[in-house]
Amino acid sequence: MESVLLDTPDGITARLGWDPKTNEHDRKRVLAKEIVAAQLGVDPKDVRVERQAPRTFGFHTQLIAEVGGAEVPLKIRNVSFRAATVVAVADPAVPLGIDLRDTHPDEAELHHMKRHSHLLEEHDLGKLLAHWTRVQAVRDADGRASRVAGDHVRLNSPLTKGWIPDRRVQYDLADLSRDGWIITLAYGATPA
Repeated sequence: MESVLLDTPDGITARLGWDPKTNEHDRKRVLAKEIVAAQLGVDPKDVRVERQAPRTFGFHTQLIAEVGGAEVPLKIRNVSFRAATVVAVADPAVPLGIDLRDTHPDEAELHHMKRHSHLLEEHDLGKLLAHWTRVQAVRDADGRASRVAGDHVRLNSPLTKGWIPDRRVQYDLADLSRDGWIITLAYGATPA
């Protein structure tokens, strides 16, 4: 699998990997191992990445990393789209969300984006995709994801900040797009 390090804000590391022959779960684990091993200065073989055990029905499990049987205190977020996966790793206190798309959405996805977007110029595909990936990253960082309608997410005009009005948290937005993939990172500050 090919992977590249993405240009991220300080304190966050992310990699993009793609390979149509590797399944999504394996891509996530390989990328997480690469990032955690590099941050800790250990061999990737010494890092074990597993899914967190579900606590309740419907709970979406996250990845956790272990080295030498001890859990590593890092937050691992991931997203996949078709044959590509992005994994981001940060301090566990940093709110973090990511979204990944390609530049050619299918008709159903395009219809969904237009229906839930606040854009007046929804026929400009580039603007629509930039807007929608930011909306999705904010929903992911918020933690409620699909339980919050996309049209409830608010973005400032330069698309550098996003929030959901019922919470007092704003997320910074970073465009990590690369190699034909549109990638957006939403992140908050580490609590003081």
